Amino acid sequence: MGTTVPTASFALLCVFLLCEPSLQTEKHSLYYIYTALSKPVDLPGIYQFTAMGLLDDREIDYYNSIEQRKIPKQHWMKEKMQQDYWEKGTQSRKSKEQWFNVNVDILMKRMRHNESDVHVLQWRHGCEIEKQGDEVKFSRGIDEYSYDGDNFLSFDDKESQWVAPVDAALPTKRKWDNVPILNTYTKGYLEKECVDWLNKFRDFGDEEIQNGSLPEVDVFAKRYTSDKTKLKLTCFATGFYPKDVILSIRKYRSPLPEEEIVSSGVRPNHDGTFQLKKSVFIQEDEKAEYDCFVSHRTLKEPIVIKWDGKCQDCTKGNMMNLVIGVVIGVLLMLGVGGLVFFLRGKMSCWNVSSSDSSTYSSQEKKDLMIKTSTGQIQPA
Repeated sequence: MGTTVPTASFALLCVFLLCEPSLQTEKHSLYYIYTALSKPVDLPGIYQFTAMGLLDDREIDYYNSIEQRKIPKQHWMKEKMQQDYWEKGTQSRKSKEQWFNVNVDILMKRMRHNESDVHVLQWRHGCEIEKQGDEVKFSRGIDEYSYDGDNFLSFDDKESQWVAPVDAALPTKRKWDNVPILNTYTKGYLEKECVDWLNKFRDFGDEEIQNGSLPEVDVFAKRYTSDKTKLKLTCFATGFYPKDVILSIRKYRSPLPEEEIVSSGVRPNHDGTFQLKKSVFIQEDEKAEYDCFVSHRTLKEPIVIKWDGKCQDCTKGNMMNLVIGVVIGVLLMLGVGGLVFFLRGKMSCWNVSSSDSSTYSSQEKKDLMIKTSTGQIQPA
């Protein structure tokens, strides 16, 4: 029996409006990130030179200019890789540290930057693959440099040549492009050697690396402080690995448009897993059916958590208003003298709390992080 036109139309409507896409293709990556500062900075955890390896956004090895040793950051890396791997890696990182120290000075002179400020030179290189079943396919290779947080030079893998987005990078581009064997090696590393290492590390990886970690999902609402008639409805997923995830806030099982959603973006947890939070503002008296939809490759079927229609802090807010009212009433009974004494006590506590400032100004930290933030490229 043939399919009727209305039935076919309904099926298409389901596909485009109601049905969520599934994660059929696995994506994996291996990147090495190097960060060099023009001079030491007296801030905790910030070194003049750092290098790290990231497998699927999880740190697998690390080096800094103080310890000067390439060390494993995953137990399976320590167990599987021979001692000479770490010894050779240490020598390689030391050589790169010297190279960066020389070249950050060259760039400062080329940019006519003074030595009183801190300048940052970074390099990220690595590869990404796509896996469908047993089939592994090279997706792309990245070899790029940034200076003070801005793109400086990158390698075009398809054309086997360097791309200079700024004039100051042109001398380096011309010099490197005039050495064909260098570009041939760079292309070969990205497309072959890097992929081989990626697959090897994944084979060595523990169960969490291989199979991933399931997301924990919660949906809740709180009063929107800027508009007391609205609630902020939030869907929160955490503890998942790898980081590729689909998260939607749905109304009557239909995903809300992304332009209505406020997203935190995928962020790392301290344990190597990831989290993602999305929120939408709704009327407090709205009776619509909302739920949180999460799809991840570790799940046999998507997680759907229905919002219970409750506001977490609405009752607390009303109770707090009641308590404040009672306190004010008591103070008025005590008289003006008692009220002044109470306010003086609160101001004293506030001043003590606010005077406990950090050793470094917020502007100093902000300036440093602006220079050292280029997408996923960050110092250790």
